[in-house]
Amino acid sequence: MLGTVALVGRPSSGKSTIFNRIVGERRSIVEETPGVTRDRLYAHAEWLTKKFTIIDTGGIQLKNAPFQAEIRAQVEIAIEESDLVVFVTDAHTLLTDDDRLIARMLHQKKKTTILVANKLDNIESIGDTSQYYSLGFGEPMAVSGAHGIGIGDLLDRIVRELPEKEATTYEGAIPFSLIGRPNVGKSSLVNRLIGKERSIVAPIEGTTRDSTDTPFIKDGVSYVAIDTAGLIKRGKIYESIDKYAALRALSAIDRSEVSFILIDGSEGIREQDKHVAGYAYEADKAMGIVVNKWDLAKAKGKTKESFTKEIRTAFKFLDFAPIVFVSALTGEGCQKVLDAARTAHEAYNRRVSTAILNDIVRDAQDLNPTPDFHHGRLKIYYASQARTAPPTLIMFCNDPKHAHFSYTRYLENRFRESFAFDGSPIKIVYRERK
Repeated sequence: MLGTVALVGRPSSGKSTIFNRIVGERRSIVEETPGVTRDRLYAHAEWLTKKFTIIDTGGIQLKNAPFQAEIRAQVEIAIEESDLVVFVTDAHTLLTDDDRLIARMLHQKKKTTILVANKLDNIESIGDTSQYYSLGFGEPMAVSGAHGIGIGDLLDRIVRELPEKEATTYEGAIPFSLIGRPNVGKSSLVNRLIGKERSIVAPIEGTTRDSTDTPFIKDGVSYVAIDTAGLIKRGKIYESIDKYAALRALSAIDRSEVSFILIDGSEGIREQDKHVAGYAYEADKAMGIVVNKWDLAKAKGKTKESFTKEIRTAFKFLDFAPIVFVSALTGEGCQKVLDAARTAHEAYNRRVSTAILNDIVRDAQDLNPTPDFHHGRLKIYYASQARTAPPTLIMFCNDPKHAHFSYTRYLENRFRESFAFDGSPIKIVYRERK
């Protein structure tokens, strides 16, 4: 795994188009309206067997446009967290004050930067390149994100200049991450779980300076608690904007097998809670939901039953995740977090007998025949488990296009009824039998 690359540039320079071209799917909103990309988007990309993380960012401009303070803050964080920056300019226009502002930001950060002149077919189309040299990043690379021209050369350079990151593994231990908005009590909970003060804990957002992996043993079981870093208040980074917590959660999610999304029970569910949880879900991690500060929530008259209903409504995509109510301050319920981590980790790494798996698939089809979909009916001939972490089940069938999502959901429920998959996602993949 290589490092992280951030795409930056002014509005409508084509960053999102290049991002989508590299990732291979339309993950960003691409429109002609300047500033439409307001949230960073992240993805794992691969080129020449090398994998890296790529960050798309909103466009920076000097004028007081909507969301500009937030966009500039998120771009600063993206630059700070990246190992390499791709600075995208629009070659169809002259350089602007916005371009020069971004260049100054990059020089101040002393980041390795690749300058890109987008919306071109070749370097000769740029015309006068002297304006680009004034930015201080050398000769630009000519690309066309829309047509894919020059993207291969750009990727060659990205994988050449990105540093390699050694994968972190913990043999024989259960690595779990605690992710969530700032000030929900992640560090306090880790300290309670391991029984000592490990992090600086203060009632202000962003006091955890670095992401910390803490190995410990509890009741004979080895764990590694991965606490996500808070945000450092520096320059124009605005810690009060919750959504920035997602960026530093990414590396913690990657290093863990189980991710717990922490919710502040005294405040309730926020949109950013779902935003951060979505990254762990998309990374196919085992998951749990921890409601912290439950002592304060109870004092406000909240009940576990009503809050559980709220969570299941807000996090419909996490219906497999257990919910644990805790108070890091008093210690109430904290042992249940480790119990949930152990259960989810076992499910995440569970392998099912091929014979039993096929018995369940046959019974499922007999009890509930597949529906007509795309001018045909799905017929599953054989099933096998391809891998664990997460359990990935291959359904060899007549034609994958006949697989309706509702039937896939039905199969998943049957598997969950038959095996203990609590806390773990299940991936079901259809392949045509040759």
